[in-house]
Amino acid sequence: MDYEFKSFIKIFITGCLWGTIGLFVKLMEAHGSSSSYTSFLRLLFGSVLVALLALAFGGPKAFRIGKKTLVSCILMGIVCQGVFNILYSTSISMNGMSVASVLMYTAPVFTSIMCMMLFKEKLTALRWFALLVNVAGCVLTATGGNFSAASLAPVGILMGIGSGLTYGMTAVFGRITMQEHGSPFAVAAYNLFFGCVFIALVRRPWTTVEEPFNIHIILLGLLFGLIATALAHSFYFSGLTWIRQTSKVPVVASIELVVATIIGVAVFSEGITAVKIIGIILVLFSILLFSSRK
Repeated sequence: MDYEFKSFIKIFITGCLWGTIGLFVKLMEAHGSSSSYTSFLRLLFGSVLVALLALAFGGPKAFRIGKKTLVSCILMGIVCQGVFNILYSTSISMNGMSVASVLMYTAPVFTSIMCMMLFKEKLTALRWFALLVNVAGCVLTATGGNFSAASLAPVGILMGIGSGLTYGMTAVFGRITMQEHGSPFAVAAYNLFFGCVFIALVRRPWTTVEEPFNIHIILLGLLFGLIATALAHSFYFSGLTWIRQTSKVPVVASIELVVATIIGVAVFSEGITAVKIIGIILVLFSILLFSSRK
């Protein structure tokens, strides 16, 4: 296997780990956590745990970064972690989970456009087709083809599109940052830390729950920070290093939605329909198309 293929495997693993996000969110909210407090704990524990990984693999020198890299990490943390979490949670509250998920998974479109503008990447007709297949698959997987219960608030739609834009910018910022600094653990640590600080200042999330130090919430937050955050972001930034076309990244990572759907069926007894199965097949097919070399 060459480095680029290994990188796609890492992005695929990242998507699988991100697919557990809904599981942790539901479990933490069942114990009294709020969406903003859940996001805060995720970023807080995630930044601490991935910083420990950076120390273990690179020592203190891994955290030595230049001013340009620091600015990139700050922007990535604020925009791709802090602002994204606020926009996405608002979109969910206004339009419901299905519509919010669909709007968030417009991210590959935004990433492709930004990569064409910034990195001069070219998308062939086949890749544009794969992009449309991916978006269609995400829509069918998230909704099952049923929008009847959706409440389409205009502000919520804008928030959802904004969440797709900020999510899509993660790959762009990540590529720029990883070109400047070699340690994926350090980049992930700075990214998560600045996102955590942003949410703390803007939302004061500990005021949104009755028991901020509830032991169940804290332990689940710790697992959330380890599995779907520290490990996931470490694989993600490590994978960005050798991928030449960044526009492929969010498509491969969209396996997250497939994993989330499987967890929903297996753990929470959510319904699975033929339409959702078709959506899963389309997502997997689009990942195969984008990962192919011809």
